Amino acid sequence: MDNNFIHNSIHERGHAMEVEKVLHMTSGEGEYSYSHNSIRQRIVISKVRPVLEKTVRALYSKENFPHYFTVADLGCSSGPNTLSPTYEMIDAIVGLCRETGHAPPELLVFLNDLPSNDFNTGFRSLPDFYNMLKKEKGDDLGPCFIAGMPGSFYGRLFPSKTLNFVHSSYSVHWLSKVPQGIDNNKGNIYMGKTSPHNVFEAYLEQFQSDFSLFLRSRADEIIPGGQMILTFVGRNISDPIIGNCCEIWELLAKCLLQMAAEGLIEEAEIDKFNLPHYKASREEVITIVEKEGSFVIDRLETFEVNLDFNDNDENKNYVFDKYKCGQDVAHFIRAISESLLAYHFGVAIIDDLFERYAERIGEHLSMEKTKDFNIVISMTRK
Repeated sequence: MDNNFIHNSIHERGHAMEVEKVLHMTSGEGEYSYSHNSIRQRIVISKVRPVLEKTVRALYSKENFPHYFTVADLGCSSGPNTLSPTYEMIDAIVGLCRETGHAPPELLVFLNDLPSNDFNTGFRSLPDFYNMLKKEKGDDLGPCFIAGMPGSFYGRLFPSKTLNFVHSSYSVHWLSKVPQGIDNNKGNIYMGKTSPHNVFEAYLEQFQSDFSLFLRSRADEIIPGGQMILTFVGRNISDPIIGNCCEIWELLAKCLLQMAAEGLIEEAEIDKFNLPHYKASREEVITIVEKEGSFVIDRLETFEVNLDFNDNDENKNYVFDKYKCGQDVAHFIRAISESLLAYHFGVAIIDDLFERYAERIGEHLSMEKTKDFNIVISMTRK
């Protein structure tokens, strides 16, 4: 792919960012890779595990123990978490079959992400994953097939009525494109406290459009009675500028502005850059699902995860370290946003940018414990 084309497409205001071609979590297994900086996602997956297990068991039983069961994991990314939801789903079905004496089904699992995702890292782990399943489950495991399905989930990915179950974790908060008409969002790279009112409206409208299309596409692909669980970052208040909804990205914008003041980048380039990302409220999510009309909401739960993800229930001996905390959070944010930042501002500024960000975010967390609000929604296809 021509990098100049991608670079130019991001710079052109008024045109959609080529998100499908540009966005990906940092690939490989290096220090700044998503593979090495996805502890937060692992924590989130572990918190959702009981809901996932209960839903899959109930669905498989409700469908009268079918001989074939097809699952899609949307936004699978790469690294140690890629196959975690797949394992939990397989474990739930195998456990239920053991308990009830039913023969295990043939399982087909599709791993989906954007074409620029590092699928190879995940695929290299498949032989070990299959061997682990055979060792753990033995004859209780039926034939299991895992395949990749690259493409944007904002549109059709699978034939009609072919999926029993869909799962997605930490993906639906990414938009299909940067909202239109926000050229006046000066000094910000996302919604911020200084953003004009139209910026907030544009981000909401883009999320409404994207999430509605996501639901329509899955409605075509999921069999009647099939189910879907989505987990994504949201907000717990209606006003997006109250609390910490925008703070992570505001601090990054301040680092960019500091670099502009030092002549390292052009401030005009900051004004041209906005992230394709949205933290929805639970009310916004419910309204869109009900308006689209293809799914019934079975349950909607929320929970919080500390931005300093080392401060969690499993880490009983946690002691705050401003430097380490800043580095850890900066590496995480870099892993999820570097692809977009590097294509717009160039690769050369990335190390400097995130060194500054590590210092700022560490200082911020030394004064305030910041939490991310997460939404988990389970739905059934009508």
